[in-house]
Amino acid sequence: MDETPTRQIRARYDDRTVTVYQAFRPEIAEPAVADGRWPEAFSRDRMTWIKPSFRRLMHRSNWARSPGQERILGVVITRQGFDAALEAAVLSSYRPGVHASKAEWRRALRRSPARAQWDPERDPDLRPLAHRSLQLGLSGELVRGYAGEWLVRIEDLTPLARELHATRDAALLPPERPYPMPPGAAVRLGAA
Repeated sequence: MDETPTRQIRARYDDRTVTVYQAFRPEIAEPAVADGRWPEAFSRDRMTWIKPSFRRLMHRSNWARSPGQERILGVVITRQGFDAALEAAVLSSYRPGVHASKAEWRRALRRSPARAQWDPERDPDLRPLAHRSLQLGLSGELVRGYAGEWLVRIEDLTPLARELHATRDAALLPPERPYPMPPGAAVRLGAA
């Protein structure tokens, strides 16, 4: 019997960093990997969505085969930055029991530079599982932090995505384990 909580962040992390995943077109991914920083083509003025679950991104990008999502990047950022984004995040949809009212949720959503969404986690064949995986949208000062002082390194994981698509070898998946959410964020995001 699976005892995984319905909403839990599972991520690759250590004491200082956490890896999140994004898919891009080659014009952004190639210079980002080569230079170790985001190129000018990476917009810091619009919301960017990061996923701590590699399998969730494989589903979203169709194994790096969807147009505009042909390159898979592992973006290693500071835990301090990631936790700041979690602390600022508001659920992207109203949830009774988490929000006092729809009006309170709308006010919080308007003020927040981060959106959180819980999507079905996927197995190695990308079939939906019963538990959910976090997707975090960053805007404003958070996307600038993500693209700047939080950034540790950018890894090209496109070859891994292609190998996993061909083999479905779960042993190749990046190791992910439960991430300790800041307590206030866990309550606000419905994961407590």
